Amino acid sequence: MSRYSRQTLLPEVGAAGQARIGAAHVLVVGAGGLGVPVVQYLAGAGIGRITLVDPDRVEKTNLHRQPIYGPHLGEPKAEAAAAFVRGLNPQVTVTPRVEWLTPANMPDLMAGADLVLDCADSFAVSYTLSDTCLPAGKPLISASVLGLAGYVGGFCGGAPSLRAVFPDLPDSLATCATAGVLGPVVGMFGTLQAQMALAVLVGLAPSPLGLLVRHDMAGFRSSSFRFDDAPEPDAAPHRFVARADLQRGDFVVELRGAEEAPVPAAPHAQRLPVEAFGPGGPAPAPGQRAVFACRTGLRAWRAADRLRPHWPGEIALLADTPNPLKDPRR
Repeated sequence: MSRYSRQTLLPEVGAAGQARIGAAHVLVVGAGGLGVPVVQYLAGAGIGRITLVDPDRVEKTNLHRQPIYGPHLGEPKAEAAAAFVRGLNPQVTVTPRVEWLTPANMPDLMAGADLVLDCADSFAVSYTLSDTCLPAGKPLISASVLGLAGYVGGFCGGAPSLRAVFPDLPDSLATCATAGVLGPVVGMFGTLQAQMALAVLVGLAPSPLGLLVRHDMAGFRSSSFRFDDAPEPDAAPHRFVARADLQRGDFVVELRGAEEAPVPAAPHAQRLPVEAFGPGGPAPAPGQRAVFACRTGLRAWRAADRLRPHWPGEIALLADTPNPLKDPRR
């Protein structure tokens, strides 16, 4: 009996749908609590190719929500997940990439992918993916989870972008490391991402593109809405750039202190706090591009919001996160 017989029995899948699944190439960004169920269920379904991007190593604190990594403490997550996938389904081709996703490597990573899954749960990564997928017409399945609640949605690929639904800074700047998360909650959202991806690939109707689903498991409440007609932001958004994109003529501001970032984002960067920007504060010269740098992009977004009312030129953000495989201070 075929490995996939139980899903090909579904009239929504059938032999034609299984063929589309088997021919598909997906880019999965993040091999943590969201990425683990994503790669499990996509590999189980017989997806053709997975490119898996994650810079982190497995830590003991990951295991309550990333249970496949028990034997792999200290190993790169992308490589450990790839080994798991090969054992689960040798028919799937999986390529691990142990690196951060940035605007510089995004075009290469996305080349040839039919669909992108945002499993990084990172503010900067989500917007970078959306900004790249929208003009390329690539479907993006993105999720974010914190504590006992989160959302999953289908963006781009003919639907509005993440910025159309979330144009502003998130209400909470906490992370799983500071606020905590329950394993089954994040696993549930990763499973929903895998289901949405398969629905897009086999052409289920209604499409999950243009749909956002929320779950709050503190009170076991769920809601959803469609945003098919959500307008893209009129104003030029703050876009993320890579360190390699910085130019000598840029007005670069390093928002981190010397203790947090001994080496600034650029040799000519000025070290200034977010609060320095506003009425009467520093501003670029005419024709310069302002680039704000911090670790996650959140302080950079705040500084950009403070500068924007007083300066009409180009503003870019740099989420300059060190590679934990090379940086022992992480």
